[in-house]
Amino acid sequence: MASHPHAAHTLAPLTAQPVSSLSGTISVPGDKSISHRSLILGAVADGRTSVTGLLESDDVMATASAMRALGATIEKQGDAWLVDGVGNGSLLEPTAPLDFGNAGTGSRLTMGLVAPYDFPVTIVGDPSLSSRPMGRVLKPLRECGLQVTPLEGSQGEDMLPLTVQGAPLAIPFTYRVPVASAQVKSALLLAGLNIAGKTTVIEPVMTRDHTEKMLVGFGAELEIETDEDGARHITITGQTDLTAQNVIVPGDPSSASFAIVAGLIVPDSDVTVKNVLLNPTRTGLFDTLVEMGANLTISNRRQSGGEDIGDIRVRTSRLRGVTVPADRAPSMIDEYPVLAVASAFAEGDTHMLGLEELRVKECDRLAVTARGLEANGVDCTEGENELTVRGGGVTGGGTVETHLDHRIAMAFLVMGMAAKNAVHVDDTTMIATSFPEFRDLMTALGAHFEG
Repeated sequence: MASHPHAAHTLAPLTAQPVSSLSGTISVPGDKSISHRSLILGAVADGRTSVTGLLESDDVMATASAMRALGATIEKQGDAWLVDGVGNGSLLEPTAPLDFGNAGTGSRLTMGLVAPYDFPVTIVGDPSLSSRPMGRVLKPLRECGLQVTPLEGSQGEDMLPLTVQGAPLAIPFTYRVPVASAQVKSALLLAGLNIAGKTTVIEPVMTRDHTEKMLVGFGAELEIETDEDGARHITITGQTDLTAQNVIVPGDPSSASFAIVAGLIVPDSDVTVKNVLLNPTRTGLFDTLVEMGANLTISNRRQSGGEDIGDIRVRTSRLRGVTVPADRAPSMIDEYPVLAVASAFAEGDTHMLGLEELRVKECDRLAVTARGLEANGVDCTEGENELTVRGGGVTGGGTVETHLDHRIAMAFLVMGMAAKNAVHVDDTTMIATSFPEFRDLMTALGAHFEG
């Protein structure tokens, strides 16, 4: 495993110049979470699932390749991706390692999906993914009998590359998730899909619930109860048949956040983002921006596939600092870098609490965000699990080290649009993992990039 296919990496630096205004209407690509899950559930359903609006990013394509390797047929026809599933319990042993690139969601959910199968599955990824912890998914999966073997080149017991193999007879389990994590919850529910009996996941703090909604949509037997302490008990009855569905993927709120923040901080701006997912477990950033005084309105609210969607319009606003409570973190965990950028242009201090999860993202996202702010003249204090940003405008002119993190790259490119001086980002290749159209869409609104 010494030479890895992802080892060769050519940097693609980019500079965002200050602009006088942004305006227009855009649609962002499909939601990443829902895209991954639609391919995975389609792969184990009976019949042909049709997915429109699928996010065609590197991460999601890696999941598509993995599902093909496990026996599903996946092809694009016109606007739709068609998934011919093998049926629940009928995945095939892959003949080669599953390479997930930088896809944390795809790799962790697939570990759960294959956990009840008595055959070896080798999972590899790029250097960024190989440095990220998998233990909180693998630890509970061991309770149903999963065996985990790290491979040569692995930096730790529960880090990629590794091979997993399910027990000959996987056993149902009950697991209380210690840290709010939609990926852990989802992996365990996907494992429970093919384990005889009832598997229960207890979630003390609610996280994004796309997996539960989609499981029900595909015909899984799912019961959800909330106890007196507010914890959700999600029980799945295994080895039931799933039925193919037509899935329409709404726009990704995490991707929409970049255009929304840009529209708030660049002068004389008026930006609308259409068809954005408004699931309440994903809208923490929008709630926070409104608290900060954002001129943000949502129109054309409707439902699609059990999910709320709508159009978000923002206009240039005078933002003010707020305290963002820790209990909001799960609903905006990917949006803190771009919130930190918005906070830099606000009046007063913004305190963000409960950020420990950011330490184990594509990079130590908390530290990298703080360094990027400092590089561009923003006063901030990084705590163990919190960040305070002192607003008042941004000098800019600095270079941001992205550490292979797509959201860091996009957040600081947004900063450059409103700073006094241009902001340089050292690498943008990994933006393709979640939002390949970022540059084109922002340019259409009036952004100016060089590089």
